[in-house]
Amino acid sequence: MDWGTELWDQFEVLERHTQWGLDLLDRYVKFVKERTEVEQAYAKQLRSLVKKYLPKRPAKDDPESKFSQQQSFVQILQEVNDFAGQRELVAENLSVRVCLELAKYSQEMKHERKMHFQEGRRAQQQLESGFKQLENSKRKFERDCREAEKAAQTAERLDQDINATKADVEKAKQQAHLRSHMAEESKNEYAAQLQRFNRDQAHFYFSQMPQIFDKLQDMDERRATHLGAGYGLLSEAELQVVPIIAKCLEGMKVAADAVDAKNDSQVLIELHKSGFARPGDVEFEDFSQPMNRVPSDSSLGTPSDGRPELRGPGRSRAKRWPFSKKNKTVVTEDFSHLPPEQQRKRLQQQLEERSRELQKEVDQREALKKMKDVYEKTPQMGDPASLEPRITETLNNIERLKLEVQKYEAWLAEAESRVLSNRGDSLGRHTRPPDPPASAPPDSSNSNNSRSQDNKESSEEPLSEEGQDAPIYTEFDEDFEEEPASPIGHCVAIYHFEGSSEGTISMAEGEDLSLMEEDKGDGWTRVRRKQGGEGYVPTSYLRVTLN
Repeated sequence: MDWGTELWDQFEVLERHTQWGLDLLDRYVKFVKERTEVEQAYAKQLRSLVKKYLPKRPAKDDPESKFSQQQSFVQILQEVNDFAGQRELVAENLSVRVCLELAKYSQEMKHERKMHFQEGRRAQQQLESGFKQLENSKRKFERDCREAEKAAQTAERLDQDINATKADVEKAKQQAHLRSHMAEESKNEYAAQLQRFNRDQAHFYFSQMPQIFDKLQDMDERRATHLGAGYGLLSEAELQVVPIIAKCLEGMKVAADAVDAKNDSQVLIELHKSGFARPGDVEFEDFSQPMNRVPSDSSLGTPSDGRPELRGPGRSRAKRWPFSKKNKTVVTEDFSHLPPEQQRKRLQQQLEERSRELQKEVDQREALKKMKDVYEKTPQMGDPASLEPRITETLNNIERLKLEVQKYEAWLAEAESRVLSNRGDSLGRHTRPPDPPASAPPDSSNSNNSRSQDNKESSEEPLSEEGQDAPIYTEFDEDFEEEPASPIGHCVAIYHFEGSSEGTISMAEGEDLSLMEEDKGDGWTRVRRKQGGEGYVPTSYLRVTLN
């Protein structure tokens, strides 16, 4: 079925329908254009959102980047950014393949439709013109027939009138004959015009207009097919990015699964572990009688010169960590302003960086030497003397970096020893006996000499104001007085201890002991039993009271 056969008389209907089809095509193009604007705005907002929440500092300078939670969040932001890129790709495909192509096709369809309807209107005008000519010839034939009949009647009346002259009768007969001849010619012209019009009308309705309508039908069907393909491009543009978007979503899921709470807890420990020993019990200070205490590394409020510090109601001991108010930190090159564990890590990082720089300079020196040898063997390639300044600079850099490596190695060794010495952490009271210190007890035979030497060295260095205000957990290089002959305090064994290693002594739970030497930071305290015998026991196994 075609329009030329079934809709031969629906010229206006076809005109409205084809115009509606082109309007629909334009509406769809406008819809897709606004859709691309929405996609572009969506992608832009997503990118702005990602930029807003991305870390501002580089990962190597941001401690938070070490946590799996932060890493997963950054990965999700990157996946969202990739997702925004796919939305931009959808907008680009729709703009190029739908908006531009369909808009161009719509213009072509409008031009083609205009040509077809112009042709149809010309055919209609020609048919209408033929019909007007037919009507004119018909009316002329009709008029001539009436005039011929009237002239014949006049001639016959005059012929019967006895009063009419012969000349009048002849004249009337000639007029009637002329009118009859004119009517015959009008009849022939009308018949010819009618035949011509019928032929044109048949051609118009059975050939000319059906062809035009068929062309319009073909045009409209091509437009509908193209529009349907444009509908498909809308979904095709989405389907093209579905695999990438699926990967983005899968990446978000992987990032969510990568959050490791236990590992983050360990990372927090590694980042902020100070390495300090925990503070011991607060000692009872009896203000009812003058204080007489021997200075030691665990004594608080005792000046370095050994004189007791009297504390009245107006003076109180400085608050201990974590309640102490931190002083302003002065950054030092050896990171001594940091806690021991953090100092060790920073020194390790600096040492690794200097080692890499040193290796780079060494490799550069070797490359310059090889280049110099090539220049010496082949002078036309270059002047060997031109490399001397660079070689000298490289050698100076190597010497400088070697000194820095040695300096950081020394600081690192000192920091590691400090960390190890602080691991004898006093845990106070326990429901079960704590583990004895991992390090061996000091050699009692050399203890006096070593303490005297330490006292001599430390007494030569004045205490800084910062050192006096340091909290109890800070490691001190305090001075030690010569060990007195009498005990410096007494202590009670909280747990039973079997002294099986060299330098240790056994004690029973609840046993009273004499305190001969305080813990020097290694976790061991030297005591004397009442029944005789002197040696080291774990500090965490004692409740100490100084004289």
